Amino acid sequence: MRIGLDIMGGDYAPQFPLEGVALAINDLPSDAIIVMFGDEEAISSFAAAHNFNRERYEIVGTTQVIDMGESPTKAMSSKPDSSILVGLKHLAADKIDIFISAGNTGAVYVSALYTVKAIEGVLRPAIMTLIPKVSGGHGIILDVGANADCKPEVLYQFGVLGYNYSKYVLNVENPKVGLLNIGSEPEKGNLASQAAYTLLEANERFDFIGNLEGYDLFNDKADVIVTDGFTGNVVLKTAETIYKIMKARNIEDEYFNRYDYETYGATPILGLNKPVLIAHGVSSPEAFSQMLELATQILHSKFIGKIKQAFELEPSK
Repeated sequence: MRIGLDIMGGDYAPQFPLEGVALAINDLPSDAIIVMFGDEEAISSFAAAHNFNRERYEIVGTTQVIDMGESPTKAMSSKPDSSILVGLKHLAADKIDIFISAGNTGAVYVSALYTVKAIEGVLRPAIMTLIPKVSGGHGIILDVGANADCKPEVLYQFGVLGYNYSKYVLNVENPKVGLLNIGSEPEKGNLASQAAYTLLEANERFDFIGNLEGYDLFNDKADVIVTDGFTGNVVLKTAETIYKIMKARNIEDEYFNRYDYETYGATPILGLNKPVLIAHGVSSPEAFSQMLELATQILHSKFIGKIKQAFELEPSK
């Protein structure tokens, strides 16, 4: 099990990613090797100072960093030796099994489409995130930013992707899939939502429970919430802002504490041929440690193979 980590990704790189490795390296499964991409001298010095077991890590030196504000497409051509692009090329070449970055999300997404590529049949890979349920456990919502405008067929595929992640990674026995909308009736919403409802309702592979409204986001009505990236990103950042306001006012609440990004570390881009995880730029060492743990869970689930099987069975939409 070879876990690739972008050491140069994040607002506090390389220090926080390296500190995250220090927290996690001895607790990961015995067959896990962390392959770190970035400044070779900085990584080597940190590893030596913290007595990393030499059998548990490898270093791939890179000389360039894609900054947060850079254009993803321009960065791909101007920075071929960036930690993001080199890491994803290693993933595409089967030199690592999974890749994690807290760097420029757009650059990771675009570079992954270029190198790792989408699973055959997947129109647009999606970024998902966890949604804490009031009753306990988590649902997921996708997309949360990669695809601002979505055709009905793409929204349908988000249902397929989310269902498989919920079932095989989160271990939900029979995930319920819902479509985020402005009303519960099938005819509600814009034209894309109405057409997507028809496609989702006609499927025979998972339980589509219909439309969801805003107040269904945090209850048990659905395990998978399907929406376009524009709406999903607004939902995500609204929820994160509520958590930040409560923390700023020193309000402690067990439920809202579950919105802390450090708890989850990272989230996957669903629909790629190989697993890629993206994370907050402000990720702490604890968050990086959680990313590495999540990576082992995802690899053990073999959910990429399950998604490939699902799309082999899908009729053309």
